[in-house]
Amino acid sequence: MYATYMKNSVVKAYRVLSIQWPIFLLMLFAVLPSNAAGRFDGENAFRFLTMQTDLGPRNPGSAGHRACLNLLKTQLQKSGARVELQPFMHYDEALEKSFTMTNIIGSFAPDKTAQIMLCAHWDTRPFADRDTPENRNKPIPGANDGASGVAVLLEVAAQLQKISPPVGVDIVFFDGEDYGREGDLENYCLGARHFTGTNTRFFPQFAILLDMIGDARLQIPREGYSQQYAPEVVKQVWTLAEELGYYQFEPEVRSYVFDDHIILNEAGIPAIDIIDFEYPDAGHHYWHTLQDIPDNCSAGSLQVVGDVLLKLIYEMQP
Repeated sequence: MYATYMKNSVVKAYRVLSIQWPIFLLMLFAVLPSNAAGRFDGENAFRFLTMQTDLGPRNPGSAGHRACLNLLKTQLQKSGARVELQPFMHYDEALEKSFTMTNIIGSFAPDKTAQIMLCAHWDTRPFADRDTPENRNKPIPGANDGASGVAVLLEVAAQLQKISPPVGVDIVFFDGEDYGREGDLENYCLGARHFTGTNTRFFPQFAILLDMIGDARLQIPREGYSQQYAPEVVKQVWTLAEELGYYQFEPEVRSYVFDDHIILNEAGIPAIDIIDFEYPDAGHHYWHTLQDIPDNCSAGSLQVVGDVLLKLIYEMQP
């Protein structure tokens, strides 16, 4: 993904003042997701994150990429999804070499009339081009940029198995999102381009993309293109986060990010990007470096995003 900035973040703090215990319990249960049999487990999501990073970098053509494809397919099947693989070829002119890439689709309640799409990219960047010169030709670990969004959606899939959603949910893991070199936007978002270019079956009401949402210092402003192309979806998600008391979802727009949701919007699918691009903050950058490791991510951040998604799903009208 690629981004431009608008303004500095607004620091927020919240304090809870002397609430009597019975009232506190009522408030607590009021904001938790209503599906008691399917509450999001941030620790389990973090386990899904480390399962990916334990395979090493997952850039196309690598051993980690091949192993991760099998891992994600197997995990979706364990959660009861109807799984479809979309392989495609990409030729890298600079390397004069072709790579097989694969989108992974897990469908839940596909016969429902109303459908939504949740997506993330599962590949990792082949080169740490934002790192120090000696590291720039090394592939990144991709704990946040890659594994975090996938981890949340794997845990969402596990919960969808426990209690059937009121609407159909397609979980899509795009390949080749982070393959392009800086400035060459045509070679980013390769999986999303293949998906939309061949799509004849998936027409969701909207799509939500997760990218870089595992940052231990989580801050999620509204992303500029999301606000421009799908403002009602942004409003719905941020309202649910506010109801849950999750101040990490910030109301202002701070950057415009070129990501898979751009390709979906161009194809007529209203799509938003939930992304914390300032990783870990505005003054420090682990993005596209070898510092993108599990130690710089947290289960608590995955919990926040997962709770919002489950609340969204189970409050939808069929």
